[in-house]
Parts: sequence; structure tokens; C-alpha cells
Amino acid sequence: MRILVLGMGNPILTDDAVGVRLAADFKAVFGAWRGLEIVEECAVGGLELIEVFRGCQRAIVFDSLETRDGRPGAWHQFTAAALRQTAHLGSIHDANFATALKLGRRLGLPLPADDDIHIFAVEIADNRTFGESMTPALERAYPRLRTAIFTKIRALPPVRRAAPAGQPVYWSVASSNLNPHPPWLS
Repeated sequence: MRILVLGMGNPILTDDAVGVRLAADFKAVFGAWRGLEIVEECAVGGLELIEVFRGCQRAIVFDSLETRDGRPGAWHQFTAAALRQTAHLGSIHDANFATALKLGRRLGLPLPADDDIHIFAVEIADNRTFGESMTPALERAYPRLRTAIFTKIRALPPVRRAAPAGQPVYWSVASSNLNPHPPWLS
């Protein structure tokens, strides 16, 4: 079993660093154990994401989002299933997120199901200015949004996987607090 936690963004583009910071804090709060892979800083997209997701059963993605009426620090949770109809999560030179996953599955690659890719996107004010600090509005909202997102992650349904004897085994972040090293990860 491989659980992937991915911090998307650039740590020197002000608010774009929020995904990277959430991934680093996730590691500090939840620790690390065999089977959990935390990539604190990921700046790839499109087809390159296939290789990043390859072989994991669940992915938790932290990223930034800038919408027309968004308030810095507001956050959204959705799964990859919600991205199927999205035309804007990519560029004209590469495949978007949903298309990359679809291609990887058609090639027979072991990728998590859309419902097991959980995306937490944080509204930002500025991702175009170079700087190692987030904007004051996002910095003020960060402790509250981090707590809320981590609480939501603890409540995610467990990942189902087949055990060697054919019995299902379940894992969730909530249960990991009781036993930080689940037996099947050892």
C-alpha cells in the first residue's frame, strides 16, 4: 500500500507556496511511516503526473487556486472525479490532469481511482510575485485552514485494499493516530 501526499506549487512565488507548506506541515503533524510518501514540493503537471501517481492507492494533493471571487484562505475539497469536465487544469502544450490519468489507465498503469485522489485547493491572492512569504491575508488564514483541512483528512474514508488472504484491509489517517505504524505497513 502506498499513500501519496503531494504539495503542489512553488515556494518562491508568494501564495503559490501554500501547497508546499501544507505538505511540510502534514509531515510534521502525522509523521512518516512505511507506505506513506510525502512529496513536499512538486511542480510538475500534465503527463508528468502519471509517473508521480503511479503505484499509489490514495493521493492527497495540496494546491493553490485563484478564482474570480475567491477569498484568500478559503479552501475547496474535491476528488479527481470532479476534474473530468475541466478544461483549464493544464496547458495547450500538455494534457490536463483528468486526461493524463485517463491515458495512464488506458496504458494499464497502476493509478489510484479518481475517488481516491483527494485535492485540497486553497484560494490565494498572488502567485505571480517572487517572494518566500505568503501574502498577509493568506498568512493570517493559514493556521485556521490548515487545522480544518487536516481535520477533513482525518475523516476521509479508509482506503480499501486486498490483504494477502483475500480479506480487505482498511487504512485511514484517523486510525493512524491510534497506531502510527499499521501492521500491514511494517
